[in-house]
Amino acid sequence: MTEELQLLGAMVSGDAHAFARWASSVEQPLRSALRPFATSVDTEAVLQETLLRIWQVVPRFTHDGRPNALLRFAMRTARNVAVTEWRRQGRADQQEALEQHLSAEATIAPITPDPHLREHIGRCKDKLPGQPKVALEQRLAADGTIDDTTLATRLGMSLNTFLQNFTRARKFLKECLEKAGIHLDGELT
Repeated sequence: MTEELQLLGAMVSGDAHAFARWASSVEQPLRSALRPFATSVDTEAVLQETLLRIWQVVPRFTHDGRPNALLRFAMRTARNVAVTEWRRQGRADQQEALEQHLSAEATIAPITPDPHLREHIGRCKDKLPGQPKVALEQRLAADGTIDDTTLATRLGMSLNTFLQNFTRARKFLKECLEKAGIHLDGELT
């Protein structure tokens, strides 16, 4: 839950990258929660509206101390937006169908990091050769807040050399993880 609170803190301060990380981690659970409404409303529009509302509300959001507080709030928001859209379409005569949609409760599985994956990534990162390892560590530490030119300058590298080292690090990490049976197709691209 510490990671959740850190991410929420970054989002409260207006960090768009933190919000993007959170949004990508909750997209599937939100889509699942909206599945009962798929034949009745434009669930993609509902999802987008939900994420927009969360971005607007997050500075005033108060965590309740339980895991996935913002996800639970987003799910309630998504369902409320879907119901509002349902009613806007003039479907009041189909109250029974709406009751069925609402009774189809989506389960909220905690979004927790996989400790075994972290261990494998750590082991693979430790095996990286010198310069690629340094380039990767600098990029990770910067967390998107410092551009690559500045990072390269700090390391005494040209931008091209820095980017080549970073690319090599990603390639080595991917190969190492694949040897351990972990396939991250699309994750490292």
